[in-house]
Amino acid sequence: MEMTKRYNKNSSMVARRVANEVVLVPVRQNVADLQRIYTTNEVGARIWELIDSGETVADIILTISSEYEVEQKQAEADVIEFLDHLESVGAIDSA
Repeated sequence: MEMTKRYNKNSSMVARRVANEVVLVPVRQNVADLQRIYTTNEVGARIWELIDSGETVADIILTISSEYEVEQKQAEADVIEFLDHLESVGAIDSA
């Protein structure tokens, strides 16, 4: 994955924070698709927030590594996997 890549959130994906998680619900033709609800953990919720700020993949990795005190290599693998998953379900696309 290109480290300078940035993502945009899909406007048809409704997100709500519930405790330390984010719940993502796709909306199609003004109707929520309740068969495809996605939830994140606390780290996923933080990544979701960082996408809003226009951070690059590299910036997101550094932030997650620092805030959660995880090795940068592990943060990189986890962030890339999560972003790939969000992209595959249509929650984000590259800017």
